[in-house]
Amino acid sequence: MKQHFAAKITTLLQQAPFVGHLSRQKFVGQFIIGLIKSRNVQFGEVAQHLNDAAKPASTETRIQDFFREVDLNYMLVARLLLSLLPAQGKLRLCLDRTEWDFGQCQVNVLLVTVGTGEVHVPLYWQLLDNRSGNSNAADRIAVLEKCVALLGKDRIGLVVGDREFVGHAWFKWLKDNGLNFVMRVPKHHCLTHADGRRQAVADLGLVPGQVRRFAHVQVDGVWGQAWVKAVAAGEFVYLFATAGLNHLEQRYAKRWTIEQCFQNLKGRGFNLEATHLRCLQKLRKLVALVSLAYAFCLGVGAAAHGGRHPIARKKHGYRAASLARHGLNLLRQLTRPLTRPDDPLARLVETLLNCTTRQLARNQLLKIVG
Repeated sequence: MKQHFAAKITTLLQQAPFVGHLSRQKFVGQFIIGLIKSRNVQFGEVAQHLNDAAKPASTETRIQDFFREVDLNYMLVARLLLSLLPAQGKLRLCLDRTEWDFGQCQVNVLLVTVGTGEVHVPLYWQLLDNRSGNSNAADRIAVLEKCVALLGKDRIGLVVGDREFVGHAWFKWLKDNGLNFVMRVPKHHCLTHADGRRQAVADLGLVPGQVRRFAHVQVDGVWGQAWVKAVAAGEFVYLFATAGLNHLEQRYAKRWTIEQCFQNLKGRGFNLEATHLRCLQKLRKLVALVSLAYAFCLGVGAAAHGGRHPIARKKHGYRAASLARHGLNLLRQLTRPLTRPDDPLARLVETLLNCTTRQLARNQLLKIVG
């Protein structure tokens, strides 16, 4: 079944050929299955599961050659990831940054996820070369411009970000481009009222649990809506938006999906932080392949949970595993040597891959006709 699924993934890649040569596409299919089997990005670990007919040492050399020599088309990677989401309807973008150190090498990833409900997949990312500093407005705008080119402004229902993603240039770009957003703002950013009066959120006189809403206020020189809640002495949840005041707190809470994504890309999933790669171009390729493996697991987990393989609930009522972890566990089970192709779960995975392939082919046809 391992080779069967790798072949199916190769067929899928032919509809979004972010690597051009068929042998490279086959390699990517095998590498994704190797990531799922090993739950590790270190080349020596993935090589143990990549090709049973070759020695692990030669397979590891092949992996190194791929990362050194092959260029990826990241816009086509993004189109492939998008094919796992509904073809119509508004989508939510979540923006965040993650970082880790390997010796003196500092890895700093700015990433945007896209999705609806619980299902969010990485869409576009960039490796920042700024010694683990915060992203600036130019970095964020460059990444969001790629997302807008992929989706179109009409499909983007909301952009959500945490306290790092603030500033006049950033807010103004979002508003000028008609992108509704909700961003959490640090408490030292003042409110400017319509009469020109400036006010710090600490001066609102809120007690823990109390909320104030502002329908027309300026933050960082841009007009919008503000929502402030005192959560402890001197601590606030301070949101600024152009999406309206209704359910603002619930909209912002949807950013937890990108936190789940990072958890699954890293310690709880594929152990991305264990990589020994230092080259930013190679790291960006690795994030792409790990993102594809994660999206595959998430799609399988969501389909299985909605069908004959629901996730068990613990005594406190929460699910025992996330959708992505559920899919990862099922795929590792399916790629065992004795699994039969007529297994109901194997058929479900094959149906998902076939549907995704057809959707990609349909999108390509619409693009050509358009």
